[in-house]
Amino acid sequence: MIWLVKEWCCLPSAAVSAMTEQMEKFFGRELFEQMPFNLAVIDRDFNVMTANNNFEDYFGDWKGRHCYEIYKGVYKPCSHCQALDTFRDGKVRVVDGVGIDRHGITRHYVAHLAPLYDNDGQIKYVMEMTTDLTETRRWQREYDLLFDRVPCYITVIDNDFRIIRANEKFRRTFGEDVQNRHCFEVYKKRKTICPSCPAVETFSDGSEHVSNQVGIRQDGTQTHYVVTTSPLSREKDGIAHVIEIATDITDIRELEGQLKQAHDLYESLISNSATGIIAVDSGGESKIMNPAARELLDWKARRMPSVESLLKMLPDEFGGTGLINEDSLDFLSTSILSKSNEEIPVRFRAVELKSRGKKLGKAAFLQDMRDMKRLEAEKLDAERLGAVGQTVAGLAHTIKNMLMGLEGGMYMANLGLQQGNSELILEGWEILQRNFEKTTTLVKDFLSFAKGRLPELKLVDPNDISRDIIDLYKVTARNQGVELILEPGEGIRPAFLDPSGMETCLTNLISNGIDAALMREEGGGRVTLRTYEDKDQIIFESIDNGSGMDSEIQEKVFTTFFTTKGGKGTGLGLLTTRKIIQEHGGTIEVESSPDEGSIFRIRLPRDRLETLAGNSLTRNKED
Repeated sequence: MIWLVKEWCCLPSAAVSAMTEQMEKFFGRELFEQMPFNLAVIDRDFNVMTANNNFEDYFGDWKGRHCYEIYKGVYKPCSHCQALDTFRDGKVRVVDGVGIDRHGITRHYVAHLAPLYDNDGQIKYVMEMTTDLTETRRWQREYDLLFDRVPCYITVIDNDFRIIRANEKFRRTFGEDVQNRHCFEVYKKRKTICPSCPAVETFSDGSEHVSNQVGIRQDGTQTHYVVTTSPLSREKDGIAHVIEIATDITDIRELEGQLKQAHDLYESLISNSATGIIAVDSGGESKIMNPAARELLDWKARRMPSVESLLKMLPDEFGGTGLINEDSLDFLSTSILSKSNEEIPVRFRAVELKSRGKKLGKAAFLQDMRDMKRLEAEKLDAERLGAVGQTVAGLAHTIKNMLMGLEGGMYMANLGLQQGNSELILEGWEILQRNFEKTTTLVKDFLSFAKGRLPELKLVDPNDISRDIIDLYKVTARNQGVELILEPGEGIRPAFLDPSGMETCLTNLISNGIDAALMREEGGGRVTLRTYEDKDQIIFESIDNGSGMDSEIQEKVFTTFFTTKGGKGTGLGLLTTRKIIQEHGGTIEVESSPDEGSIFRIRLPRDRLETLAGNSLTRNKED
């Protein structure tokens, strides 16, 4: 280049001028072709005078055509031609345009329009430089769509904390009129910058910051969100713009509040429950032991008991060979061993804890039965005393009636002696003898009834007791033409019963059933003794097909000294039966209809029998 300049300096001025013009044309044309734009030059009649290769590649053949034909595919000038305005005022213009490329595809571009002057200073041509923005516009649309539709709050703020741009979700939540307003005013209805503003930190250090915030929606309600601020653009003095992206967590916070409330509720229920509750996780670590369980187990230490300690204190059903062995157990009557080695009767239930099929641990529920056992024992004593009191009252009335009979017999016998009338003497003697026999029978039955002993409970098979009664009455019933049937229950576990007392009860019921069956006019008497278990109750049923009873007789059948046998009965048979059943903690009921027979049903709950057996064992130890 230096050599070339030196050579020019040595040439004549005319030669230098010619060479300069030649070089200007060369560099001008090369520059025209090498420009990374679509370049075209048009005259005042909108004819394309020249264009570079980029233009031809983009819009197609231009020679001999008007610019509006090439750009728009039309055959008359555009209604708002910007080139015409440049011809008029000589100003450079930048405009957005939409045209059709050589393939007929619509294109978006930006056009720069500049005037070209002749030697007289007149605008002879306008040069148009176009740059394709089709892809840029598509990206812009996608960006705008993403910006607006993203399910977060997005804002762009300047270093004066004014909102430059906000997406649709933000505007829908905080209001449409947010442009150029301060972010703290829009977000929180404040007049000053928030005290813990993450945007302030981002403007200060240019780093990303995250913060939990609470805003106020346009309807006045609160919204909780997590906001992330990041630098978006920079200037020579620092960060120019910050973008804030906030995720609404209001629903999560509400759920957290609900979960906290539910947790507090369950914690309060567990803490205040009268039932002892113990829970361990799948690893065997104790997690819950409420006050009722601590008191019941006499556990005073602040730390939770180990699994080994729990397995020693709780029933075997809780642990077995492993900590978790069953889904659940119904409440069962059993006992636990407290820390102070006291054996305590409880109702116990164990439940395996699961979540979506995954084992989480196991829980035990303990109900203290000491007060219940004591109340049951007191209730049994009260029932026995009540029965005795009722019997004494009835006995006084019955004895009074018998005394009147004896007085009547003595009167007739004395009158016969005074008058020497042997018939009156005989009649009076028969009355005396009949009432004496009734008195003797009454006294014997009452002595049997009035025995105040507690049942001597033993672990026996209920079917064996029923079978012995059937064997006892089998011959007698057959001789009287009555069929005696035994229906033993299957799978009945042994129970605590007083064999002697139960034999007395079933003897009375079977004897009464046989007597009722004999009263059938058409014969074919039948008595069935059935034994079974239902809902932890041992049940005995005496079923006959005798004459039956109406409702009035059923109401009196268990009252003192009531009998349907006339002078043959004392009325103490069923009363004695009821007394013995009450001593067992059970009940007796009757179902009957005239001419259809009767069912006498004894119900003996296992838990009450076990309570009585436990009380009996305690008394024997004390003795």
